[in-house]
Amino acid sequence: MPRPASEVPGPTATVAARRVTDGAPQAMTDVLAVETAVAIEFNGRSHAVMLATPADLEDFALGFALTEGIIRRADELKLVEQEWTPQGVVLRIRIPELRFALLETRERNLTGRTGCGLCGTSTLETAIRPVRLVAPGVPHATASALREGMEKLAAMQPYNDASGAVHAAGLMTTDGGFTVREDVGRHNAVDKAVGAVARAGATPHSLLVTSRASYEIVHKAAEAGCSLVAAISAPTALAVQLALEAGITLVGWVRPPRFTVYSGELA
Repeated sequence: MPRPASEVPGPTATVAARRVTDGAPQAMTDVLAVETAVAIEFNGRSHAVMLATPADLEDFALGFALTEGIIRRADELKLVEQEWTPQGVVLRIRIPELRFALLETRERNLTGRTGCGLCGTSTLETAIRPVRLVAPGVPHATASALREGMEKLAAMQPYNDASGAVHAAGLMTTDGGFTVREDVGRHNAVDKAVGAVARAGATPHSLLVTSRASYEIVHKAAEAGCSLVAAISAPTALAVQLALEAGITLVGWVRPPRFTVYSGELA
C-alpha cells in the first residue's frame, strides 16, 4: 500500500538520546541522517536497491542512469515515477527500448548498502568494467579554483551540518556553476550531483567529494565527462590506475593549503 505523503521521510530525523559526560547521563534530542531503501526499476524491470538519503531522488535516478552507462544523454530518460511504501521508495524509470535491450545483457543486479560500490555484480567482468576515456582538451579546475571549490563544498552541506553523517559531492561546470548534492552514500551523492547538472543542461568538468576516491567514484566521474576528481581523503590504488587509463587528474588529501596529485597535472 502506498505511503501517505505526510509519512514520507525527510533527509534527517530527530530522536531521543542520552549524552553521558564524565559518567553523568543527560536526556537530549539529536538529529540523525535518514537512510531509505530506494528501488530502481527500468522499464518495469528491477535493477538496483540502494540505501540512500530520501532527497533529490529525480537527480539520483538520472545521475545513476548516466554514471552506470545505462543511458548516454539526459533526454533519454523519459519518466521517473516515485512510489512510496512502508519499506521505502520505488523509482520507476522509462528509457528507450534500445537502451533497455542493452541493459538486459548486463549481469548486474544491485543490492546496495550505504557504502556499496560494486554490490550485486555477479562476475569479475561486470564488476571491473572498461572506463570511458575523457575527451582530450576538457578543462578542469586549477589549484586555486580547487581550494575555493573545497571551501564552497564545506559550506554547502546542510544535511551533514545537522547530522554529521552525510557525504557531499560537488560538480564544477564549464559555465562557472557549482552544484552540490548530499547523501549517506558517497556514490549516491555523486549520482545526485551528476543528475542535477544534467537536468540543468550544464557540462561538468571537475568532481569534488568529501570521502576517499574509490574506483567507483573515478568511474562515475569518467562517465560524466569530468577530467578531474578531488577527494578530501586518499584514493585507492585501483582508483589511481583507473584515473590514468581515463585521462583524469586525480587529487587526494585536499585539505588546503596542501593536496597530493596522483595522476595528471594540476596548474
